Amino acid sequence: MSDSGRTSAKTIVVSMAVIAVLMGVMVLCLVSAVQKLEPVNMPFGVVGSSQVVAGVEDKVSLDTTTYASESDAHAAVERGDVYGAYVSGSATDKLILAQAKSFFAGVELTAAFESVAKKEKQPLTVEKAVPLPDNDRVGGVSGLLLLPTLIGGYLMAMMLAKSTGTVGRRTRLAVLAAFSVVSALVIDLIAGPLIGAYSNEHFWPLFLCFALVSFAVSASATAIMGLGGRFGSLIVALLFIVIGGSSAGGAGVSLLPAFWQSVGTVLPPQNAVELFRNVIYFDGHGITTPIAVLGIYALVGIAVVLYLHRRQEGQASTDVQSQESASGEAGASSGRLITVGVPIAIAGLLTCLFAINYMSAAHSPEANDMPIGVVGQSTLVSAVGEDYSLSVSQYPDEAAVKEAIDKTDVWAGLVPGNSSSKLIVVPSISDIAPLDIASQFEGAAKRLGTPVKVEAYTPTPLAENDPAALVIGVLLLPMLIGGYLGASVLANVGSASGRYHGLILLAYAAAAALIVDLIATVVLKGLPGDAFWLAWLIMTLVIVVVGVVTGVLRRLLGPLGIIATIIIFIQFGNPASGGSNGVVYLPSFWAEIGPFLPPRNAYILLRNTVYFDGNGTLQALGVLLGYLIVFAVIFSLLNWFRSPTREVINPETEEAAGAAAAGAVSTGVA
Repeated sequence: MSDSGRTSAKTIVVSMAVIAVLMGVMVLCLVSAVQKLEPVNMPFGVVGSSQVVAGVEDKVSLDTTTYASESDAHAAVERGDVYGAYVSGSATDKLILAQAKSFFAGVELTAAFESVAKKEKQPLTVEKAVPLPDNDRVGGVSGLLLLPTLIGGYLMAMMLAKSTGTVGRRTRLAVLAAFSVVSALVIDLIAGPLIGAYSNEHFWPLFLCFALVSFAVSASATAIMGLGGRFGSLIVALLFIVIGGSSAGGAGVSLLPAFWQSVGTVLPPQNAVELFRNVIYFDGHGITTPIAVLGIYALVGIAVVLYLHRRQEGQASTDVQSQESASGEAGASSGRLITVGVPIAIAGLLTCLFAINYMSAAHSPEANDMPIGVVGQSTLVSAVGEDYSLSVSQYPDEAAVKEAIDKTDVWAGLVPGNSSSKLIVVPSISDIAPLDIASQFEGAAKRLGTPVKVEAYTPTPLAENDPAALVIGVLLLPMLIGGYLGASVLANVGSASGRYHGLILLAYAAAAALIVDLIATVVLKGLPGDAFWLAWLIMTLVIVVVGVVTGVLRRLLGPLGIIATIIIFIQFGNPASGGSNGVVYLPSFWAEIGPFLPPRNAYILLRNTVYFDGNGTLQALGVLLGYLIVFAVIFSLLNWFRSPTREVINPETEEAAGAAAAGAVSTGVA
């Protein structure tokens, strides 16, 4: 083997090893942050003394504050100071909830207090003081708004640095500020008037918030890259995207483990989410700290960039060189305009897609034709069906209903009885479907005066540390990101080893999948141990499929192929997967395109293999294998004929463009 061949092989091994380790770090952070979603030191108000509160504190980690009266507690809830408050009364007690602070926290608090109150034989009423509107049913909008604002600022800083080769320019700050303002206006128009994720009264306050977050991230990211040298980009990605995204608290900060709560307080993502949430639902209360933290990031970023600018000026060999450099930065050269303009265009495009796609797909999950099995006839089904979209299938008995659940044909079952009905829900098929279905049937049962008992049924028990079946949805993104980054490495080392690219990609995918599987299953216990080897094979297949598709697009389009990969897999494929919510909760457009894209099929294949004994996986496996075969053939032909790579954009922007996808870790509950 020649020296160049050895160097190429070494580069491939080292680069892919680094990517596999980074995938493991991403999985470790994401899964450990969101896998349990249980209250930890949750701020909670108390009025009076009660055995019910003491009983709940034995089960739930609360940080209680005593208030003198119900009105004081109510005001604290409405300000968002606490997640809820318990008021002891003479005839009945009252649980007041700030549902908009955290949908999942409201569910957990309601269940805990009702259970203990029933045990203590204490009457209890539940009041939602700050309810969530229909356009944000599970409180996900504040987390979804983080995506375009965080990633927009991050992308802008990263791609400008990569394309221009420097960060120490005064005009760089003006470019970042202008991009932040324009992108904030675009995001606001998309999420507000266009999609309706929040009311128009919040348009201008949120516009200022979006601009602040985007500029704080872009300015501080530019500063870190300037100080970090060759490792600056990696530091920014780990700090803001992986660690920051994991600690963002989109589902509620107090549902994060204590470690992630503490880490998040000093990073932009958590402060951005709290800022958005408090502006939308709590009349701007509690925004001083988030604004201060984000402002510090912006000011420190400005100071460091100006310092780097002065240092670079001092190092310039001649005034002419400095002037040429400055004029280039300002765009006097047409070539420089292209160098700067292309990254701005790409960052703007991906920012808009993050805002449109993720918000439209997930801001208000509403069931469409929820599949449910019913034994015989029941007035409950008719009552629920008046306001809730059901797809009802008849079965002869309860065993047949459970068999249908095992096959994922239905997501719930109703078995009418003489004195009460049994509602069977399936926690392993969706994180919100069991809560949603139970709420609908319990409400109808109360109206009809017909008792209903809810029973959870899982064909394969959920993993020890995955009570809401969230882990598989979390694992999807690292697999997608790892696949295209691995293919990108192969594309950038030249064609000397082209004939072995397929084998190299397979070996890399197997190793990366093994790391992900070990962390998710053995270390964090987020997947059942019995599924370890099957999960490893599926993860390997998914990474290979993404890698092969990326390789083809990269060979055909040059570095622009990475952008195409991101759009296919991250901008459309990931939101169309349905994720932990499930396909039933997707709007029609996203539900219809999902079956044709790898992410949904990857999710279904892994979920059904792990939790449903492999039932309902044939189509998903067929689609993934189809992608693999077709694109592997194309890739082989391209290698055989040595088709030239068409350089559409500066190759130096490829790393920054690819990093955009990592920002999707901040969606949903992350």
